[in-house]
Amino acid sequence: MKPQHAAVINPLKQKIETLISLHERAMAENRELNSKLQTTSEELNIYKKEKEELEQKVQKLQMAGAFQTSSEDAKEAKQRIGKLIREIDKCLTMLNR
Repeated sequence: MKPQHAAVINPLKQKIETLISLHERAMAENRELNSKLQTTSEELNIYKKEKEELEQKVQKLQMAGAFQTSSEDAKEAKQRIGKLIREIDKCLTMLNR
C-alpha cells in the first residue's frame, strides 16, 4: 500500500470504527429506553385500572351517602320519636284511668 493511500485510509478506518462504536452505544441505549418505556406503559395501565376502580368506589360511596342522614338529622329524628313515645304514654295513662 502506498504511503499516500495509507494516510487517507487510516483516518477513514478510525472514523468508521468510531461510528460503529457510537452506533452500538446508541443501539444499546435504544434497547434500554424501549425496555423502560414498556415497563412504564405497563405501570400506567395498572394505575389507570386502579384509578377506575377507585372512581367506582367513590361513586358507590357517594350514592350510599346520599341515602344516609346527617348526624343532626338523626338526632332530630330521635328527639321526635322520643316526643311521640311520651305523648303515647300520656294517652295510655289517660285511657287507663
